[in-house]
Amino acid sequence: MFKSIDDVEKQLAKHDYISDRMLATSIYLAVKMQKPLLLEGEPGVGKTEVAKVIATLLNTELIRLQCYEGLDTQTALYEWNYPRQMLELRLQEARGEDKKAIGANIFSEDFLLKRPLLCAIQSQSATPPVLLIDEIDRSDEEFEAFLLEVLSDFQITIPELGTIKAKQPPIVILTSNRTRDLHEALKRRCLFHWIDYPSLERETRIVTTRVPGIQTELAQQLCQFMQLVRELELQKLPGVAETLDWAEALLALNTSELDAETVEITKGCILKYKADADKLKGNEIAELIKQASAAIQGNTASHSDVLRREWND
Repeated sequence: MFKSIDDVEKQLAKHDYISDRMLATSIYLAVKMQKPLLLEGEPGVGKTEVAKVIATLLNTELIRLQCYEGLDTQTALYEWNYPRQMLELRLQEARGEDKKAIGANIFSEDFLLKRPLLCAIQSQSATPPVLLIDEIDRSDEEFEAFLLEVLSDFQITIPELGTIKAKQPPIVILTSNRTRDLHEALKRRCLFHWIDYPSLERETRIVTTRVPGIQTELAQQLCQFMQLVRELELQKLPGVAETLDWAEALLALNTSELDAETVEITKGCILKYKADADKLKGNEIAELIKQASAAIQGNTASHSDVLRREWND
């Protein structure tokens, strides 16, 4: 599906996902080796988006299983459509069918409600679907243990129907925000990649790519500001998702340059806790804007020095 790691990077970039070399390598190997890929990192750094982009660029189905506390196998795998089964029994009785034949067909696929895992295993598409198991750390350890068998053999057993095995394994992406540690047995079955907050240069590329129309100078300034915000002791550090929300908000307000008042009235785009918002106001905002502007000027000056040296050489 991918010719090389470079091909992965190019394909992701074509679909507005700016990745680093390590992530592109992990994606390439996961697809090539047909192994699940576990993506961990802070919320909002682009883990879920990886699965969405892969499904889009491969033109295949995205099957999403959103995990939560109390998620059980029926919700994730399958369950029988009991109301329809009961209706079928009554209809058969009303038609006067033989008592021995009544109910003989109610445990067939016609009465099966397929959930995400079964849909991924039974997919008939030419290209394997992308199975996104999102926020696996929010599920219970019992469900995590059940998932081991599914990810090992890509097959399930339904007592009434027998064993169903995937004709071709789906491309599996698991994400985790590390609200709890995952079991070692699950990690062994996966390739692993930690998605960190992006560097200034990469975050600026992300913003200019995902928010058409934003001025490069403003993108640099707000990304540098975000880099400084992430150095503060906050309850929840803002991710790339918050950066993009803020960039779109500033664009909607026709902002060309950050100032303390604009940051104050739009900080709800990046800070989602009152305690964090209270830490960032007034003089603190003005100081961060000053530091961001100085850092950008320093980077520009350094870049000019490099170009000047290369020209003289």
